[in-house]
Amino acid sequence: MKLICTAAVLCAAASVSFAAGLPARGLSGNYMEARTADVFTGPCFANGEVEINGKEAVFGWKIAKGDWKGVNLAGLGVVGVVRSQHTLGDIHRPINPAIAVLIVDSRASVEQRTALVAFAKSQAPDLLTNIVQVKSAPIELTIENGNIHGGAARLTAGSLAEVSTRGMTEADHTCGNEDIYYPPLAKLEHAMPAYALKNSYAGDGLDDTWSAPFRRSSFVGTFQVSAQ
Repeated sequence: MKLICTAAVLCAAASVSFAAGLPARGLSGNYMEARTADVFTGPCFANGEVEINGKEAVFGWKIAKGDWKGVNLAGLGVVGVVRSQHTLGDIHRPINPAIAVLIVDSRASVEQRTALVAFAKSQAPDLLTNIVQVKSAPIELTIENGNIHGGAARLTAGSLAEVSTRGMTEADHTCGNEDIYYPPLAKLEHAMPAYALKNSYAGDGLDDTWSAPFRRSSFVGTFQVSAQ
């Protein structure tokens, strides 16, 4: 498949860049998310999904290096799973109550577990205000060839949640005026839209489970957080 590399995608990806350089200390690593609505789409498709789809999401961080308030978190991950009242990212619904399950890396110590929860809440405060459960599972996030621009990546939280993606292709341009309609759910340094091959949650706590594959519903990105 031929990967797309259009000015619209590159400009839009640049618009979700939040930091220019590496902090002297802090956290850095990779990020993935997938929702139950398209994020890379045209307005007509997006408007057709509002209040119908996009109320659920899986998103997670894998920390490559750094610490949170003195606690080393290198090599650990944390995943949020959320269900909201309205479509996530709808600018016409700035107040969007949500409940969330947070999954922390099973390799984390008690101290690291607390730090992972605090880190995740700081990066997506609106979504993680009402955490109904904190679970533990092995978390992995791998990006093919270490290149987020390729779009191929996989996030797993044990058997509870999974997101896998590929890069966008020309065949994913259904109406011809697609762009990043919704920004990422978390604070990021850089992000690229990706096509979700898998997007699932099989746990409890949200009164809902889902599998929403084969959608233009994902982001693959990087984050840089200053020292705390």
